[in-house]
Amino acid sequence: MKSVTWRSSLMAAAALAVCLSGPALADKRSNTLRFVYDQVPENVDPFFNNVRIGVIIGQHVWDTLVYRDPNTNEYKGQLASGWRQIDDRTTEFDLRQGIKFHNGEEFDADDVVYTLNFVGKAENKVTTQSNVNWIEKAEKVDKYKVRVTTKGIFPPILEYLSGPVVIHPNEYYEKVGPKGQNEKPVGSGPYRVVQHIAGKSISLERNPDYFKASPKGVPKIEKIEIRFIPDRQTQLAELMSRGADFLMHVPKDQADQLKGQPGLQVVSGETMRIVFMQMNSQAESAFPALKDIRVRQAVNHAIDREAMVKALVGEGSRVLHTICFPSQFGCTDEGAKRYEYNPAKAKQLLAEAGFPNGLELPFVAYRERPQSEAIIGYLKAVGITANLNFLQYAAMREQIRSNKAALTHQTWGSFSVNDVSASTPNYYAFEGEDITRDPEVRDLLKQGNNTVDPAARKDAYRKALALIAERAYAVPLYSLPVFYAATSDLVFKAYPDELPRFWEMTWK
Repeated sequence: MKSVTWRSSLMAAAALAVCLSGPALADKRSNTLRFVYDQVPENVDPFFNNVRIGVIIGQHVWDTLVYRDPNTNEYKGQLASGWRQIDDRTTEFDLRQGIKFHNGEEFDADDVVYTLNFVGKAENKVTTQSNVNWIEKAEKVDKYKVRVTTKGIFPPILEYLSGPVVIHPNEYYEKVGPKGQNEKPVGSGPYRVVQHIAGKSISLERNPDYFKASPKGVPKIEKIEIRFIPDRQTQLAELMSRGADFLMHVPKDQADQLKGQPGLQVVSGETMRIVFMQMNSQAESAFPALKDIRVRQAVNHAIDREAMVKALVGEGSRVLHTICFPSQFGCTDEGAKRYEYNPAKAKQLLAEAGFPNGLELPFVAYRERPQSEAIIGYLKAVGITANLNFLQYAAMREQIRSNKAALTHQTWGSFSVNDVSASTPNYYAFEGEDITRDPEVRDLLKQGNNTVDPAARKDAYRKALALIAERAYAVPLYSLPVFYAATSDLVFKAYPDELPRFWEMTWK
């Protein structure tokens, strides 16, 4: 039945494509790549966003001190030309000279010091605090040398400085702040923003002054046009009418139907993005049923994750048993309790918890709606009525932080940071989206984040992950592959970090 539904959807999109098609120049003739995405960044400033499209824009408009080569995982100099460890908590960076921001402002130590000291202060309310709460201070040594001191021993410092921690121009940022950076973004990256229509589109063009020594390389494609279109069928129609050149996060069934379409290509692969459910079991939870471990165990037993991977998620996915991605340092499911699919056991546990006739709970989600609906179906089968509220990510996050969410269908890409400190602590170390608030888990995660011995770090993370599983605080589901659909003229590579690198792309 589902394939018929998607085939009908594809036919409808094709019909809509005929209506949408017009005289617009396509792809390589104008050297413009047109990218359509379903979510809207709440702020283009990378520190005040945690939607994937914001991460993508951030890596194109801004540069970081360090760059991690996605093919070798080697750290290379980006805005920094070199670095050295001064002591357990201090790293010194030599900065490149001759680099300018898009507004002409010269890059030097003042930009690094201002950016890190601003985002490191909790009162400035960076959206994902775990990306910056390790920063104690940044100090200027001379015009092209800085020292960064961490609050404690923080082994993954280079990983963060190569990912979510971009560098802003200090004079501009001090004047306009996050609001101004959203309205008229200014970075030093391979592309500069020429127009941002909030909630609708953002237009990038190649930075003509981008430095040739950058490990990112100088872009070949001149312009990137990004439009935000939540409706999947409209996105598909845009691609088929050649009003768009590139889509990502295409649902599996839709991607399967697109594979035979002339002039299009479909590329897929596993990513670091994990999919999981949270359950609001904190002491002040507005949903007391979820404080009972038997109810949380029932939710775990109710969902057939293997079947979901095969039918809905697709090739490149794997079932997970802990809240992290397997390649991340410290991620393991060793010793973690497994919850097999067992609807009879789920019903038994609910009855033992005092809900023999089931219960009703609100359920929030923001993407992969067919997967959300499948989860709701599994819960319904054991007596749990989950009422779906499907939102943009920022709105969903607000529901979670304000104690209005009982069950959540979440995904997390860790800002492409290949370390457990970027995943599990965001949800279980008393950050804004922690709806469990277990101090024992928090302390173990903190220990793992701030221990220099790799073996001790791994042991702390292993214990924390095992406790989360034992106490059934979450439902780890699976890793999420990305299906990209694009015009066949485009040459690109799918990376596990879920970051399309437009600066690498070319036309055939």
